[in-house]
Amino acid sequence: MREWVYPPVIRTALTLFRLLAIRFDMRGTDNVPASGGAVLASNHVSYLDFMFVGLPAHRARRRLVRFMAKKSVFDHRISGPLMRGMHHIPVDRKAGAAAYGHALDALRSGEIVGVFPEQTISRSFVPRPLKNGAARLAIEADVPMIPVVVWGGQRIWTSGRKPKLQRKVTVSIWVDSPLSRIEGEPAGDLTERLALRLRELVDEVLDAYPDRPRNGDEWWLPAHLGGAAPTPAEAAMHEQRSIHGTKLTDNAGS
Repeated sequence: MREWVYPPVIRTALTLFRLLAIRFDMRGTDNVPASGGAVLASNHVSYLDFMFVGLPAHRARRRLVRFMAKKSVFDHRISGPLMRGMHHIPVDRKAGAAAYGHALDALRSGEIVGVFPEQTISRSFVPRPLKNGAARLAIEADVPMIPVVVWGGQRIWTSGRKPKLQRKVTVSIWVDSPLSRIEGEPAGDLTERLALRLRELVDEVLDAYPDRPRNGDEWWLPAHLGGAAPTPAEAAMHEQRSIHGTKLTDNAGS
């Protein structure tokens, strides 16, 4: 297919990265396959994760990633035309079969599909429980499932906070080797292995992350590391209250 929209969007994103002087710690880019379908299964900490997770595929292989994203993003008057023009995949949770079929077709035609199995941004900045859609896609399409961890984007723009276009933020993007395939393994078991590996990778990324909070900005560091982000339990409570229309202010701010 002709790519009229994706290349200029990438150029715009790269220009933004340069203006913000983002310091990228990108590892494992060779784990992105040079050809053929693959599922990139990533954690989710910021609204910019789509751009960050797609960057290793572009830099290492000059490949484009088709991301599965909420239908509301496609309905927006600005982001919608861009998302459709880049051939990303809208996910309507009330009619998920259509999105699943679209992603499956893309994988079978040799595309890379990006999935955030948590389904939404983690307010605690540690991985939430995963849905098994990514594993189902990898199994049914018979393609590799590759864990990816992105970290640092929450300092620029994340759920519950206004964008803060600060300069010289370190953004880590680590691409792991594909999860080994086990003959006959159900999607639930593969999802559990993915969840375990993402948690391990997040710990590894945090150990190597060079920046530390200062001037009272501990909000972006997980609670178990002494930061002021909500704990996973507090974040889950916030999410439940939001679903039921109850306004709640937590440590993540607004």
